[in-house]
Amino acid sequence: MSRPTARADSFDFVVEPTHGWAAPNFGALWEYRELLYFLAWRDVIVRYKQSLFGVAWVVIQPLIAMVVFTVIFGQFAKLPSDGVPYAIFTYSGLLPWQLFSSSVIRSSNSLVVNANLVTKVYFPRLVLPLAATLAGVVDFAISLVVLFVFLAIFRIWPGWQILFLPLFTLLAILVALSVGIWLAALNVRYRDVTYMVPFLVQISLYLSPVAYSSRLVPGGTWKLVYALNPLVGVIQGFRWALLRGPAPDWTLLVSVTMVLVLLVSGVYYFRRTEKTFADVV
Repeated sequence: MSRPTARADSFDFVVEPTHGWAAPNFGALWEYRELLYFLAWRDVIVRYKQSLFGVAWVVIQPLIAMVVFTVIFGQFAKLPSDGVPYAIFTYSGLLPWQLFSSSVIRSSNSLVVNANLVTKVYFPRLVLPLAATLAGVVDFAISLVVLFVFLAIFRIWPGWQILFLPLFTLLAILVALSVGIWLAALNVRYRDVTYMVPFLVQISLYLSPVAYSSRLVPGGTWKLVYALNPLVGVIQGFRWALLRGPAPDWTLLVSVTMVLVLLVSGVYYFRRTEKTFADVV
């Protein structure tokens, strides 16, 4: 007995695979915005649900790193801190780096960890790395409040430059998102990425001006190569906006350019390989 065949025009929505380098479907992302919020909030809740200190880990981790860097690099190595207490100097650099590191680690594993969703339910797969990045923003906001408490204790009052803090925060989010999208797509096909990401994130801590001032980097070719790290411009901007430190120089333009290149290319590569995720993951 033959079964009735459903016609494509009888459905309200037909899912078809993309061909070649298709343009990103941002309209679909907007339609699934509630799923995006739900997944981001789920990541936040699950991460601290059964931990002893809960959300306090968001504050404990950068505080411990700040103390270690202050003792080793501030007291022993006597590295310059652009005229502010070294503890505050380090903590202000740890904030954007922590946003980058936590978001990239979660984003790179977002497709693999949610394999059941990817293989059984249709939704724009880009929602998963986006949700992982938004979850990192929650941790960043809590740590930022702690930084303002430290600024009040040390009587460091931000100037008009603080008006640019939202722009540098957005830039930090885009840095994390651009790298996370690339690694999430690559991790589906090459599981070596899972083991490589923590190492790359740790290396980025020393390649970025978190524990030292970017003024220590010599000019010329070395400065240009150094500026290819998009976190350089982000951290410089944070310290300028919060601590009235040295204003960002031409390295900020290089960092912004790198972010745009990584973001655009990552989104297009993700879109191109998206149709194979359910088969490979």
